[in-house]
Amino acid sequence: MTAATATFLPVPLPFNAAIRHRRRSSSSSSSSWCRDRDGLAFAGSSCGRVHQRRRVVLAPPSAVIPASDHWGNWTFLLGTAAVGLWSEQSTRVGKALSGALVSTLLGLAASSAGVVAADAPAYRVVLDYLLPLAIPLLLFRADLRRVLRSTGALLQAFLLGSLATTVGTAVAFLLVPMRSLGEDSWKMAAALMSRHIGGAVNYVAVSQALDVSPSVQAAGLAADNIICAVYFTTLFALAAKIPAEPAAAAEGGSDSALPAGADAERGLPVLQSAVAMAVAFAICKAGKFATSLLGIQGGSLPCITAIVVALATLFPSHIGKLAPSGEAMAVILMQVFFAVVGANGSISNVINTTPAIFAFAFVQIAVHLLLILGIGKLLKFDKKLLLIASNANVGGPTTACGMATAKGWSSLMVPGILAGIFGIAMATFLGIGFGEFVLKYMK
Repeated sequence: MTAATATFLPVPLPFNAAIRHRRRSSSSSSSSWCRDRDGLAFAGSSCGRVHQRRRVVLAPPSAVIPASDHWGNWTFLLGTAAVGLWSEQSTRVGKALSGALVSTLLGLAASSAGVVAADAPAYRVVLDYLLPLAIPLLLFRADLRRVLRSTGALLQAFLLGSLATTVGTAVAFLLVPMRSLGEDSWKMAAALMSRHIGGAVNYVAVSQALDVSPSVQAAGLAADNIICAVYFTTLFALAAKIPAEPAAAAEGGSDSALPAGADAERGLPVLQSAVAMAVAFAICKAGKFATSLLGIQGGSLPCITAIVVALATLFPSHIGKLAPSGEAMAVILMQVFFAVVGANGSISNVINTTPAIFAFAFVQIAVHLLLILGIGKLLKFDKKLLLIASNANVGGPTTACGMATAKGWSSLMVPGILAGIFGIAMATFLGIGFGEFVLKYMK
């Protein structure tokens, strides 16, 4: 104990030792800050000749809205979602890009500029709670018995289009393997396959289930929106010479199959909205419980999808009436999610990965279109039937209804919506299965 204490007491130094001690102190005090090859700061006597150095990690600059500012982050997310929806409805740029992509790009720009943090507790709430909640809210109309009963030949054409997308995915992955994405390559291929059978919600569900990185998700969304713009232009060009049908009521007669936008002008009934939200929460709880009980890997979104489709099929009169208010709320939640995808991403990663995804999606959609039109012609399907089926595959129920309305094909409006809903109900499972059992071993 005495020896230990003695080491801390001042001890007189010999003259030469004192001079050496002062020189070392002087040299240390005049050291400059330098950076090594890893970009980390260190202190040394010079940048070129350093005997001892101290590594110091430089903290990144704080965001204008820090991660701990919950009110600020939620204001940003909901504001970005609202701007995305407004741009899609009111501006040419927004209509061309889609509200989803506008919200993603705004989030990406804000994160890169230091307006918001790249990670925040609010983002985790969106991913863990709001995203799963959007799935049942979107699928309250997914009555499979009605789909099989009401779509007729259009469902056959839609299934042909789904097969064409699957083949197109395999061909595109062979030709454009997207090696720059690393382990995300086959996962992105599976996500885009589900996107071009169902819709954006399936792209999100598969990306989350397979753990695709946020930057790659944002890049995939950006590339796919460009490809879809070209695709829809081509589709309307192919339909240019097909005349409208004589004025008649849409097949199936009821407007109960119309998507959320059709009910927007009527307003949302308070009681129906409250019940829809409560049912959606209960379905998410059941999906989370089933995922944990069965030990299913890859998240709860597939289980939540299966439960809501089963309920919509078994109890269509009770679940279906919740759809108008449910879909409107789901659109808002999905827009908030796309803002999070952008905020989590990196502009440099998006720029580096988008060209490969763009080339892949181009080949995938081109093969899909060639196969559905070519095989459909051999099977003697009506061309307008094939075009609406393809639209329901790649664009989803809303764009299929929009094309049928714009072209005056009234008999295909409701069947096109139902076929698109059927695709959304099935595409998540098809994408994950094809990815895990086929694409994973093709890389």
